[in-house]
Amino acid sequence: MKDSNLDLFDPRTAVMDSSDYTIEVARGDADFGFAFNDSNFSDRILRIEIISESAETRTDGEGCTSLADWDRNRKRRREDIKRENAFTAVDMAAAGPEEQILNQPDNIPDDGDTENQEEEAAAMIEEPQSGDEGANDVDSNWSMECSTVVKVKTLHISSPILAAKSPFFYKVNLNVHMELFSNGMRESEQRHVTLRINASEETALMDLLNFMYSNTLTAATAPALLDVLMAADKFEVASCMRYCSRSLRNLPMTPESALLYLDLPSSVLMAEAVQPLTDAAKQFLAVRYKDITKYQDEVLNLPLAGVEAILSSDDLQVASEDAVYDFVLKWSRIQYPKVEERREILATRLAQYIRFPYMTCRKLRKVMACNDFDHDFAQKVVVEALFFKAEAPHRQRSLAADENPNPNRRFVERAYKYRPVKVVEFELPRQQCVVYLDLKREECTNLFPSGRVYSQAFHLGGQGFFLSAHCNMDQQSSFHCFGLFLGMQEKGSVTFAVDYEFAARSKPTEEYISKYKGNYTFTGGKAVGYRNLFAIPWTSFMAEDSLYFINGILHLRAELTIRH
Repeated sequence: MKDSNLDLFDPRTAVMDSSDYTIEVARGDADFGFAFNDSNFSDRILRIEIISESAETRTDGEGCTSLADWDRNRKRRREDIKRENAFTAVDMAAAGPEEQILNQPDNIPDDGDTENQEEEAAAMIEEPQSGDEGANDVDSNWSMECSTVVKVKTLHISSPILAAKSPFFYKVNLNVHMELFSNGMRESEQRHVTLRINASEETALMDLLNFMYSNTLTAATAPALLDVLMAADKFEVASCMRYCSRSLRNLPMTPESALLYLDLPSSVLMAEAVQPLTDAAKQFLAVRYKDITKYQDEVLNLPLAGVEAILSSDDLQVASEDAVYDFVLKWSRIQYPKVEERREILATRLAQYIRFPYMTCRKLRKVMACNDFDHDFAQKVVVEALFFKAEAPHRQRSLAADENPNPNRRFVERAYKYRPVKVVEFELPRQQCVVYLDLKREECTNLFPSGRVYSQAFHLGGQGFFLSAHCNMDQQSSFHCFGLFLGMQEKGSVTFAVDYEFAARSKPTEEYISKYKGNYTFTGGKAVGYRNLFAIPWTSFMAEDSLYFINGILHLRAELTIRH
């Protein structure tokens, strides 16, 4: 080496002795494809031992022609890894002092779940230094018990290039360097590093190694890219993980592929490089299934990760949050028949996506009595919802704004088919309710020229009612105007006599001012109201200086009293 003070394995100071060629490994986008497997630009020999696998566990391009095949074979391999792990602890302890086995990097999360350890079978093994085969015998015995080395590949590698791309290879090279120093050995005596992999990993590993030199992959299909992504995660090649993630996002997304991306092992999902891919998968599912009523049978069969992606969306096309609550209960009862498991999954995973503050009080009462929820948990979310409903509108908007960084966004209102209302009920001296309906300016704009928007149902005397806001023509059909109507939900031939009053907040006092009073004897499915609530044309109602929009919100109130 030119300078003995340089650390061969530090990416910042990597210098190749061969041909006096200095490699600028700090440049992450540099193309060193010319140096791949070239003895003139290498300082190590990488010996790849390929272990046999049954045909059923192959996950390379030869065995997988679709994402479904890839996923099936990956899950089969999980079972094989569980069996192989039974041998690992004993045989690793038996390794001789001259054989150093380097497992997965310490920073990979380990939660004890063997599903997330399916790649643990591979190990980096430093070959014996003195030619003594005794240390290798122990590992060979382990290999014979679990699987057989069916093929060996040898590559010329550049330790600075690999170390610059991968913290895993940097640690391996550093360990070799320290071993040489401590034993007083010459570098030429320790040039070989052995890597043991499953047969199903061969294609992906070779593509990954080539990428570390050239920054390009030959893999182009989703199964092949996923194999490389798993290998890149295993050997900590973040740049390759980003490349695979970007390539997968550029391929056509399907429900199958989106669910598969969300079901990758936790170590992959936790990688920052893969976050754009999982975000794209969640967005795809949220858009595809935003009308959960239309696709209910299909959505009920989705796994947990897919349902969470859908429920987290603000754009669900649902009648109300009550419908979201009903769907979550239905899905959880199908997927988790045992009540104990169902309570656990609801409390820890799914309930956070139900926006309880936008549920009706009638449905919140049912939450308190629902056996699917732990009583203390149900009480907590219902009390929080009721406190939110009691807040002033500006405080509600402030709470919703604070929710932006949070995935559950429980205070953020969705685009419901039926607009949420606040209801205050009285039993004495007469049965009466006061209903508050707020509409945004853009919601009113969208009503023109003949649209209508409905409120959620509310109840009085056991009967369901609703409000509907309209853009319609006045009685002389000379101009468009804003109308407000009160309707009764259809329920047989029941009749119901009601006194009602419509009011709206108005500038400059911003107090509610009565606009219309009336009485009506309802029968099922009938509605009554006033076609021109403000007695002005639509253009005046929607004007910038309109008296009825306060901070962009139209505040409406309806009082209903049962007539006796």
